[in-house]
Amino acid sequence: MSTVCYPSSGQVTAAFAAVAKFYGVGVDICPSRRGNRKGVVEKANHSAAQRWWRTVPDGLTVEQAQSGVDKLAVRMDGRRRTLDGVRTTVGDLADAEVLLELPLLPFPAEVSVERTVTPQSLVAFEGNSYSVPPGLAGTRVRVLHRLGEDFLDIVTAGRAVVARHRRALRGAGQIVRDSGHVIALERKVLDSFSERAPCKSKVRRPPSEAALAEAERLREGQAAAASAAERVVIDLSHYAAVADRLRHAPSPKEENQE
Repeated sequence: MSTVCYPSSGQVTAAFAAVAKFYGVGVDICPSRRGNRKGVVEKANHSAAQRWWRTVPDGLTVEQAQSGVDKLAVRMDGRRRTLDGVRTTVGDLADAEVLLELPLLPFPAEVSVERTVTPQSLVAFEGNSYSVPPGLAGTRVRVLHRLGEDFLDIVTAGRAVVARHRRALRGAGQIVRDSGHVIALERKVLDSFSERAPCKSKVRRPPSEAALAEAERLREGQAAAASAAERVVIDLSHYAAVADRLRHAPSPKEENQE
């Protein structure tokens, strides 16, 4: 692969040479156009890369996946081999190999990812959020983390460090804020509110001359309507006479006369 060697010459890249030197291993490059040799190398990982991976059910937890890999490793170590006429297994051959001890810390490679600052001045990385100074909302920044270190840096496009935080556990869903960022963010929010410039919709304005004249006209109309209602006199004597006449049903003779 081009990340390991130069395909044209087969020489190992300088970056991967540093990795090989750090772990004390040798690198054997498969020559180009040697399909059989490359196939032998890939066939050794066939069970892990094909049979196990393609049959993994959906919704598997990390613990269940690790248990499946451990069971597969036991089966792969039990594969039989013949070396110098002696029958053995892959596990026995691996145990007989002299291997170096792994370093206590991983190779100091630097992980760099690009992120966008949220309106809350937060940057997401590996399932957690880290604060940056206010005023960077919507800008693109880079999160730098060197393997083996407990801290990460948030830098701008010009590699200027704007924040440095202790790295939280991957996928913990934590919000890591610097105390200085919190104070600066609160100060910026409070500065947007001022008593010197109150809301214009709440300013008390006295009524204009036209409004006062209209109010006076309405008052005069209400007073005139009230005086007219007082002058109306309702006489109920006519209704009383009609009611007395209707109390007695008229005789047939009276009806004929009418």
